[in-house]
Amino acid sequence: MMNLRRAGMSVMFFGCMVAVAVGQKAAGARLGDATVVPASPQLVWLDTDIGDDIDDAFALGLILRSPELKLVGISTAFGDTELRARLVDRYLAGAGLGRDVPVTAGVHTVTDNVMTQAAYARRSPARAHGDGVTALLTAIRANPGKLTLIAIGPLFNIGEAIRRDPGTFRQLRRVVLMGGSIDRGYDGEKGERRGADAEWNINRDPAGAQALVGSGVPLYMMPLDSTQVRMDKAGRAKAVAAGTPVADQVALLYQQWSAGTGYENPTLYDPVAVAASFKPELCPATPMRIAVDEKGYTRKLDGEPNAEVCLESKEKEFLELLETRLATEK
Repeated sequence: MMNLRRAGMSVMFFGCMVAVAVGQKAAGARLGDATVVPASPQLVWLDTDIGDDIDDAFALGLILRSPELKLVGISTAFGDTELRARLVDRYLAGAGLGRDVPVTAGVHTVTDNVMTQAAYARRSPARAHGDGVTALLTAIRANPGKLTLIAIGPLFNIGEAIRRDPGTFRQLRRVVLMGGSIDRGYDGEKGERRGADAEWNINRDPAGAQALVGSGVPLYMMPLDSTQVRMDKAGRAKAVAAGTPVADQVALLYQQWSAGTGYENPTLYDPVAVAASFKPELCPATPMRIAVDEKGYTRKLDGEPNAEVCLESKEKEFLELLETRLATEK
């Protein structure tokens, strides 16, 4: 794969640490309380850079197949966000949802990263998509204190939303983030463990990450330490080849990803975050104070916690959940 996270390669950055002042928790709310699964479905908004690596496609599929979650909107992040939105259009149509879920395009950025699933996206008719940042803020205002933001891409949209309207952003119930690296960086080519890295979603836009950890919104972070879960051939046979409408879309995207990268077994960073949003026992969290430096490293500091961080997930249980949900028709 062409980018840092997706390739699973360890790229070291050097530079001075910029200790970013991080905000306090939302008034009266303990971070851990936000992980309690409500009796009715959680309202969730997905911010995703779907189309490069394949884990975003699995993450979206898990959301769609999980009755614990109600998806109220999607914003695409990083690079050609309009093309990514077209990909989501086709995915949702193939899954039988049509225009039931609003799809919007976030902040366009310049990148030479290869979008491996672009051909799939281009088979969907081009159309104008709404501004993802505006749509996210509108959804928060419509559901104050009730909306969970699941962020599984670089944080350009999140940073822009905070810049435009920090007060509205603070009305989020919480943010569930796939991002960061505390003690474990990207595993090596042969699976060897390495020290902390500047993780992809954070290092593409460190300023956006700094704004998020300082926003005062309850933050549940799943870093590389807990999300490098690999799906083997048997798991793919169960989930990707299941023949359900959602699994069919994942299968098409998987084929393009695999052909474009030469990889067979995907690393499921993003679906771990989705699963933990409604089954927090799969990724138990530790209260921690986090700061982000100018190179995109996430640093653990002394002091009052501003995030709940999962350092180890229950991989077997997570894979069973994901594979079963994608393979189930209803």
